[in-house]
Amino acid sequence: MPKKGGKIPEVAKETQAQCKRPKLDTAASPSVLSFESPASLFRNLISPIEEEVFFRDYWEQKPLLVQRNDVLVAAYYQSLFQLSHLKELCSQGLHYGRDVNVCRCVSGKKKVLNKEGRVNYMQLKKDFDQKKATIQFHQPQRFKDSLWKIQEKLECYFGSLVGSNVYITPQGSQGLPPHYDDVEVFILQLEGEKHWRLYKPTVPLAREYNVEPEDRIGSPTHEFILKPGDLLYFPRGTIHQADTPHGISYSTHVTISTYQNNSWGDFLLDAIPGLVFDTAKEDVALRTSIPRQLLMQVNTADCTRKLSSLLRRLADRLENCRELRSSDMKKDFIMHRLPPCLGCDSDPLTPGGKLPKLDSKIRLQFRDHAIITVEPDQENAVSMRSPPLYAWGRSGETRELRETHMMGTEDDTASEDGLAQQTHGLRFPLSYLDALKQIWSSSTVHVKELNLTSDEEKENLALSLWTECLIEVL
Repeated sequence: MPKKGGKIPEVAKETQAQCKRPKLDTAASPSVLSFESPASLFRNLISPIEEEVFFRDYWEQKPLLVQRNDVLVAAYYQSLFQLSHLKELCSQGLHYGRDVNVCRCVSGKKKVLNKEGRVNYMQLKKDFDQKKATIQFHQPQRFKDSLWKIQEKLECYFGSLVGSNVYITPQGSQGLPPHYDDVEVFILQLEGEKHWRLYKPTVPLAREYNVEPEDRIGSPTHEFILKPGDLLYFPRGTIHQADTPHGISYSTHVTISTYQNNSWGDFLLDAIPGLVFDTAKEDVALRTSIPRQLLMQVNTADCTRKLSSLLRRLADRLENCRELRSSDMKKDFIMHRLPPCLGCDSDPLTPGGKLPKLDSKIRLQFRDHAIITVEPDQENAVSMRSPPLYAWGRSGETRELRETHMMGTEDDTASEDGLAQQTHGLRFPLSYLDALKQIWSSSTVHVKELNLTSDEEKENLALSLWTECLIEVL
């Protein structure tokens, strides 16, 4: 991996438009991305902004612009995806709509120029050159290992699914009208230059995508040019539009997005059913019947007061709750996240080395991909889950996991049922919960020190995890 050359990043000159631009006071150049850990990757991504500063001052609050004058960073960004890569990718059987959208912003509206069926590269290039259409390439991490590595690490870092789209726009053209998204957005400028305008949100931290008419959004709050190696972050709900300036043959950037449907509101919707399920088993107030014909009533004032009282009882229960029951959000994340990028030459993951014994020292493998789950539908059960570890070293199954990542196909229901069978994990009695947390939170631990009552339980737990390649014996 090439390292930085010690240059100082520079902030581009103010544009002629009299609007604010995110300011950047820096003293060091960003290094090219490090994959040593999820945190190191993210720190490189936003460098020279400090991680603490980013989450204190920018995350969900305002845009951040990092403009760099570093040829090594620019060259690395350009390697992630280029216009020239499209020809080879089209030969792999891309389809309009699913893999590629061709569009252009005309009079403030998005005009889709997709053809039917498979993408023909010559036709795609013709639309790009002659119709000044933007090429939107969906989820390029399915094809580009470098983006797979970046997004897999970011999924570990955020604990949320991370998607991406590549946008290639010819000069003097704009692909999309002003709009806002329901995701946190990181823009990496790969080739050429892109002129960006950002506007004050009409719906802060929006929960859905929406197009905004020009006469509603007012003047830009930020306006600038992105060049290769530059990074832009803005929160969900930020209204934005971008075009390739005249004199620049084309622009390529990748939009990396995360935190869709990942708010406290979403978590409450997900966690409350399990909390009610558990509380109702111990609190008779939640087991009493609702009034006769309540569902047919128009005036529900009495019902509202009763629900308010029950919610306070749930809040009291939550204060002393040892473990929230497993949520659909957690299951969705573990089933649909990217597998680790171990390399094409990796051997299939199979148990190996010494069997774990009582005096063995063990270490959890793939900690960023392991999840401890308390099951709502299994009395007194706890599981340690991960995506199908055995598939990570087998090219066919790894490809299937990777190629469906963030695609939202019509076969989601069937694939979830099948994947759920593979990701059920190892199930243990609830009394094993503390020992599993101990393994998860420790860099290493001796089997004999596990928080279980008998040596037999300790050895059996270690052997079960070792059999599934979840731990290694040191």
